[in-house]
Amino acid sequence: MIRFGPAGLGGVKEAISNLELYHKLGLKACEIAFTYGAYIKESQKKEIEEIRKTAEKFDIKLSIHAHYWINLNSAEKKKIEESKKRILQCCRVGELLGAYAVVFHAGYYSKHKVTKGIPKYTEKNTDDNWKEESFQNIKREILELMGEIKKNKWKIKLAPETTGKNSVFGDQDEILRLSSETGCFFCTDFSHLLARSNGKAEYKEMVKKLVDFKELHCHFSGIEYNEKGERRHLITPIEELRKLLAVIPKNKEIVIINESPQPVEDSEKMLKTWEKLS
Repeated sequence: MIRFGPAGLGGVKEAISNLELYHKLGLKACEIAFTYGAYIKESQKKEIEEIRKTAEKFDIKLSIHAHYWINLNSAEKKKIEESKKRILQCCRVGELLGAYAVVFHAGYYSKHKVTKGIPKYTEKNTDDNWKEESFQNIKREILELMGEIKKNKWKIKLAPETTGKNSVFGDQDEILRLSSETGCFFCTDFSHLLARSNGKAEYKEMVKKLVDFKELHCHFSGIEYNEKGERRHLITPIEELRKLLAVIPKNKEIVIINESPQPVEDSEKMLKTWEKLS
């Protein structure tokens, strides 16, 4: 089954009516945008319960996109700790909402090593070395976060996302390796991977790397990019969408979230295109 849905639930007051709209359109997923802050508070128990029950009633699978300002590979220990607090805040609220995953950009590449838990800069690293050190730093923090999730007996999954800029940690191999070595979930953003490769990557090759996974959480939309990678999200082009849907596996549980400037309209467009192809 493929579930399509928008990035964005809207404000707390509009959440129920928006879920009703998504249901009428045939959409079965929604990613709540905490990108500029977790606007649904744990104290809003009544509202959270209503959102959760409505999503369950309409069989709409919820996920959360955590804050943009997360960096698990910062040279400053304080920023790493603040990043983990934000992710855990999303996990706490997400668990109450019945969301199944928290998506986030894990961090930036940085030329520093870790000494007794405190990153320190070094100018002697080669590109390969500092990319590997960035990976190890982020892996360590992911494992710590997963320990907190286990301790709290939460069901929600951590889903680090493939990113669209070459300066940002998160090519497809890094994210899949992170999942393999920590047991975390992951988010494949096909548009980001296209942008990261300056348009050279093919959806068929991206999908090949996902063949062994039974469940996938994905993002897709139009995207503008240059040699440095992503610039901004665009309206979803039908031609690109058909290319992706032509190779997407049909024997998995898949969520595809649309992040275009008009995510609801484009989610419906994705669903209708898929129905025509099926």
